[in-house]
Amino acid sequence: MDRIFDLAIIGGGVNGCGIARDAAGRGNSVFLCEMNDLASGTSSFSTKLVHGGLRYLEYYEFHLVREALIEREILWRIAPHIIRPLRFVLPHHAGLRPAWLLRLGLFLYDHIGGRHLLPPTRSVDLTRDAVGKPLVPHRYTRGFEYSDCFVDDARLVVLTARDAADRGADIRTRTRAVEIRQADGVWHITVENIASRERSIITARVLVNAGGPWVGDVLALGTGVNAKAKVRLVQGSHIVVRKLYDHDRAYMFQNSDGRIVFVIPYQDDFTLIGTTDRDYHGDPAKVVATSEEIEYLCASVSEYLAKPVRPADVVWTYAGVRPLYDDGASEAKAATREYVFELDTPGGTPLLSIYGGKITTHRRLAEEALERLASYLKDTRAHGGWTAKSPLPGGDLDVSAIAALTGELVRRYPFLTPAHASRLAHAYGTRASKVLGGAKSMADLGRDFGATLTESEVKYLMAFEWARTAEDVVWRRSKLGLRLSAAEIAAIDYWIAAQRSANTGPLREAGGRP
Repeated sequence: MDRIFDLAIIGGGVNGCGIARDAAGRGNSVFLCEMNDLASGTSSFSTKLVHGGLRYLEYYEFHLVREALIEREILWRIAPHIIRPLRFVLPHHAGLRPAWLLRLGLFLYDHIGGRHLLPPTRSVDLTRDAVGKPLVPHRYTRGFEYSDCFVDDARLVVLTARDAADRGADIRTRTRAVEIRQADGVWHITVENIASRERSIITARVLVNAGGPWVGDVLALGTGVNAKAKVRLVQGSHIVVRKLYDHDRAYMFQNSDGRIVFVIPYQDDFTLIGTTDRDYHGDPAKVVATSEEIEYLCASVSEYLAKPVRPADVVWTYAGVRPLYDDGASEAKAATREYVFELDTPGGTPLLSIYGGKITTHRRLAEEALERLASYLKDTRAHGGWTAKSPLPGGDLDVSAIAALTGELVRRYPFLTPAHASRLAHAYGTRASKVLGGAKSMADLGRDFGATLTESEVKYLMAFEWARTAEDVVWRRSKLGLRLSAAEIAAIDYWIAAQRSANTGPLREAGGRP
């Protein structure tokens, strides 16, 4: 029989990659397949926050909020290049939540999660403070400013997978599981390469179903398991507009329907606005931001901003489907964000299915998943908790050292503009020098695709971060798609296809160690 993995994982989102990283670091042999690109589903369509979830306090989700608040600073420490602190301004809206309730919620938010590095909440006079200037004059006079963190969500997933691969995990993207069966005490997973249609069989002692919105589809591949838990698909859509104001704070706006909308500085020159909450029915791969949602988000923020936001101002939209555990809540906004495991052992062969979860709690989810599987895997108890201390690739620097790293790149590579160096520092951290290599000039980095994206960087992404298309590069490994034209993006695709056709050097197979 071919190699039998200790653990096979279906799904290359944040949960699947988090489990792969933790399990590989504990000495288990790990296989992970993803039918598309890493983070191509729910995990790249978030609001880009590592946060406790202030609004979940209203639903008495104290355990979820506390766990997320603890994880917030842990994740910042291990990935300070792709995670940064962000201050949020919450204006008091007369007629909605009373000021005393906001103060109480923020007091709990500051104290139940072991905040150590992030600054505490403060009251804000919106008539005097700079954060009040973008707001409708005289309508909002009082507010509060509190802390959370911003994250490059798709890069978080890719770097987690990169670390798992560095520790021995076999990560295969664009590889679909097409049949699952058990025999002789092990799982037999038939996988198919999406491009070549070549099939192979992977065997593993333990199987994790991290299919996200497709968790039920995975179970239907022949596992013999009839799930007791149900998934509730909730659509969340976002819009991006040109920069709305000059300061660096974000806003949390309350709506009269009880929902909240975030307004977040994004990619230096843009503002991100989201999210919506609505039940979704249909193929999760076909979800798009509807005109109704776009109008809703524009109207919501225009209630607060002196300069209204119109649908015509939108330069980009994205939408994702959250695979929440169906707890029977009447409204999508009230559905729990807690994660739920369902462990089945048909024929004595363990299969763990995951429902729900948040980017913020993915690391703790992975730990708990392996605790559930402890009796089936190697040495899981002895090495538990290691992921809280070990940085993600490029994250081996202090949380305050990104500016210094940017300066170091400019000194070492004086042909870089400060903006280019800053982008590389925030994307790759201490591994930025591996992208740049021994270059002495911009010409040494090869073709310039626009928006500071070079041939050297694309080659790195193909060789070590599983990038296969221009979409992978400009929308998930970066957000340079906001700055590139359709023709420029098409040129990247053409170049990548030519490189893959040539099948030379490190481009033959992704996942090698940088």
